[in-house]
Amino acid sequence: MLNRKNIREFGVITFGTLIVAAAVFFFMLPSHVSVGSGAALAMILSNFIPLPVSTITFILNVFLLIIGFLLVGPEFGAKTVYCALLMPGYLAAFERIFPNFQSITQDATLDVLCYTLVVGVGLAILFSANASSGGLDIVAKIMNKFLHMELGRAMSLSGMLVALASALCYDSKTVVLSVLGTWFGGMVVDYFIFGMNIKRRMCIISPKADEIIHYILYELHSGASLNHTIGAYTGEVHKEIITIVDKQEYKLLMDYVRKVDPKAFVTVLSVSELRYQPKEH
Repeated sequence: MLNRKNIREFGVITFGTLIVAAAVFFFMLPSHVSVGSGAALAMILSNFIPLPVSTITFILNVFLLIIGFLLVGPEFGAKTVYCALLMPGYLAAFERIFPNFQSITQDATLDVLCYTLVVGVGLAILFSANASSGGLDIVAKIMNKFLHMELGRAMSLSGMLVALASALCYDSKTVVLSVLGTWFGGMVVDYFIFGMNIKRRMCIISPKADEIIHYILYELHSGASLNHTIGAYTGEVHKEIITIVDKQEYKLLMDYVRKVDPKAFVTVLSVSELRYQPKEH
């Protein structure tokens, strides 16, 4: 039974899939650049099979879902099935609304750039709801199980194989753009998924530790923890402050530390994921 949270999640997935489908239809298909994805493989096959890209995408996704269920097991939840079937539905709608659509930019390189940026936004929205667009994601899970390959590497490899397959029907410039677009697209997706949520782990050693802790707790309204460190040369015991801050908090905290103790020892690490592991009772 669907509750409010599930309805919201499927709304997010529906919107994210729409953005991905729009990127495919308005930027990838007109330029014929096969940026590694299930839709790109469908576009290549459409040169040999007299069917619309949306129909081939639907057939591919259903076939891959069946193979995935048989080989991997029921790891593909309702969200994956929903996306895999919704994607060709959007493409079919675009094909009917915009028949014989031509490139907006009239330049394949610009189309690739636009595609990678727009599809990166769409995929980030899907991943935020713990969903995927199906297609090559299913291939990657099959490779992960039988070839013991990391999912990220399996996705990259399957995407590159699709990009190289464009040599069967397109010129060398399109093949090169397909390979570069696939590589660049992976970087863009990583940025939208991880880069926008980057936080900083700060370790601060200062004689003004109490003042800095007070600022973190009551001005930034953030948290901190303390370690006692011993200087190897002097043998003196110091308080080490450890805190996780976002970009804005980092700037404010650094400004405050420079003001109260310009000689404070500060180290900073980027953090892309935070997890809380509850204690077992």
